[in-house]
Amino acid sequence: MKEQVKTSKNSKTIGIIVGIISAVFSYYFVKKVLLKTDIETELKSAAIELNKQTPLFIDEFSRLDSASTKGKTNFIYHYALIGIEKSEVNIDTVNKYIRPGIIENVTNSPELKFYRDHNITMDYRYYDENGDFVMEISVTPEHYRK
Repeated sequence: MKEQVKTSKNSKTIGIIVGIISAVFSYYFVKKVLLKTDIETELKSAAIELNKQTPLFIDEFSRLDSASTKGKTNFIYHYALIGIEKSEVNIDTVNKYIRPGIIENVTNSPELKFYRDHNITMDYRYYDENGDFVMEISVTPEHYRK
């Protein structure tokens, strides 16, 4: 009798494991193969999720206000520069010190692997404290594939 109970428990355990594996495989198969969610939809979903967390203070001088997309090629971050007016921004300094750090982050961040794998251009748009456009730093596949 004990052996029959033990066999029954093992059968249930195996059944549960097989069920879980089947469910995971089915989910993956439906999502990735049958539905074939396109890149544009994935980018829009990512922007929506990120926007739920904004505004997000990055440091004492910058705040991420929102994210948006452009088709299936661009993911755009919109930043506000805190306490800085457009006339105070030195573009040469940005290009020398800030741009390389952003390119490095896009190139190496595990969180951005999906974007690199799908050749997405990451645009970083900066606005001053008055909402005036200051600059854009675009990181293209050519930048992060070097």
